[in-house]
Amino acid sequence: MTATSIERLNSHDRGFDPVALAEAEAIRTRAAAEAEAARIEAEGKAEAEKIKAAEEARKQKIANDKAEDRAREEQAARAARIAKLNREREEQERAAREAEEKAAEQERAEAAKAAEVAAAEEQWRQYALRFYAVCSIVALPVQIAAFYNPNALWLMAAPLMLEGGAWVVLKGARAAAADHRPHWHYRLIAWVLAFIAASINLWHGLHAFDPATAIGTAFASIAGPGVYDLHEHGQIRKRDGKLTRRQRKAAEKAAREEARRQAAEEKRRAAEKEAAERAAAEAAEKLAQARAKEFPKVWQHALRLAAALGETTVTEAVWKRAHRDVEGADPSESAEIIRLRNAAEARVEAARQKRPVNRSSQQVASQVPAAKKPRVYNPPARRGRRTKGDVKYSPAARRAASLTAKQTAAKKESQ
Repeated sequence: MTATSIERLNSHDRGFDPVALAEAEAIRTRAAAEAEAARIEAEGKAEAEKIKAAEEARKQKIANDKAEDRAREEQAARAARIAKLNREREEQERAAREAEEKAAEQERAEAAKAAEVAAAEEQWRQYALRFYAVCSIVALPVQIAAFYNPNALWLMAAPLMLEGGAWVVLKGARAAAADHRPHWHYRLIAWVLAFIAASINLWHGLHAFDPATAIGTAFASIAGPGVYDLHEHGQIRKRDGKLTRRQRKAAEKAAREEARRQAAEEKRRAAEKEAAERAAAEAAEKLAQARAKEFPKVWQHALRLAAALGETTVTEAVWKRAHRDVEGADPSESAEIIRLRNAAEARVEAARQKRPVNRSSQQVASQVPAAKKPRVYNPPARRGRRTKGDVKYSPAARRAASLTAKQTAAKKESQ
């Protein structure tokens, strides 16, 4: 109460309202309380903001530390990856160098082997030619003596025709083989000429000379073309890629081993397939027993449905349809599962929103009956009547209110 209001009260100023004064005092008191509450609330908020800022700073520091640790770990991992890549690159380069060196060494070895084979082939050819020439020199004198006639000296050229003819025909066989043409008839003609020359040497040698001369010259007539034809025969087989007897035996052995391996592999696959089918049948039997035990109604309906559809067993399609017919949902769903899922989702949502888990959603709350609240009788307050617990006024306000009441009563009596 201010000094002006007290002076007005003491001087009994006309128009003074003590109730309004009391209400103003109550408003000022309430305003002061609200201001104090606002100040306390502001201080609390400031303190909360300070605590929140400190907590955020702590969290930021932790996040920064984690980011720094993560950056160090990533840098270490990057360095490890780079080192690993360098090692792998070095290993690859070393392996490539080794492969190149090995390939080069193999090429050198193959080249040396080819050169050696070529040298041996050429040497073998030269020896065959020289042997042919020596055999011709040995066989020609007896043949010339067989064809000697003082009245027909030109017949002495017949041995040259026989020996030279065999040589020419063998060269024709070589040309045919090189051109991938038939060559057997060339070789046949050469052998016929060689046998003719051998027959002449054998006949004339036995009549004009001794058996040793006859047999030796006959052998020379056959051996010269024969050795050279043997050389050409080897070249032809090499050109055609024909295998030797040892190579054929090795190939046959490898084919038999491969056939045995394939037979064993087929037998193993058949056994595995049989075992898998048996295991599948056992699993299907266990599944049928489990379904019949856990879902008897659905199983009975599935059996009837399979019989109606012409199925010998309860297939997955039949089981799915039967479960939908009986339970109203697919085999992985049911009313109980849906209720449990909804309740779990409601609990999770309540935990996210920081609400009580027991009353997590309107659906759950609607399913729980509301508790009855006790009825409390609150009689209507009467105007102008003091009740226990009202606001206590100051002594000056009480005196002002008493004086106002006396003045009002006096006015009523005068009227």
